[in-house]
Amino acid sequence: MTRAERLLRITRRLIILTFCGLVCVVTVFALTLLRGDRFMVSWACFGCGLLGGFVSIQQRLKKFGDEELDLLSQSWFQILLIPIYGGIFAGVLYVGFLSNIVEGPLFPKFAGPAFSQPIPTTSDLRAFFSQTYPATGADLAKLIFWSFVAGFSERFVPQILETSQKDSEEKKD
Repeated sequence: MTRAERLLRITRRLIILTFCGLVCVVTVFALTLLRGDRFMVSWACFGCGLLGGFVSIQQRLKKFGDEELDLLSQSWFQILLIPIYGGIFAGVLYVGFLSNIVEGPLFPKFAGPAFSQPIPTTSDLRAFFSQTYPATGADLAKLIFWSFVAGFSERFVPQILETSQKDSEEKKD
């Protein structure tokens, strides 16, 4: 199989798998909206991260060596992993935003219910995850942007985690 044929096969598989992932995300959205529930922010983050991972790998494909192309052209699983990692990193970044580990004027702010007691109850946690939303439209746009970036740049979220860990260790000393 030629290099061009392998690139075409990988691209087709990437499109199919990313499309299937997005269909799943849209289905979850549709089901929750039809039931009258609220917009699921975590799934929006995952979907944007998935798209970021897809765009990233698509841009880098032509730079891959023959061994990498052989592996990717023979395995659906290897192709699926790259966009899925993007979705997972977007979810981790979302939790970083919610916890204020990642904060600043470029990052989204959130509004949500306060816990009713010093020790959160199950209903407090349920309310937190189902009723916490970006505070403004601009904050929603920031969240979508950074979720895409988290999927696109494989090193972005791990670098944030490393920086947060170093900052935490410095504060202890």
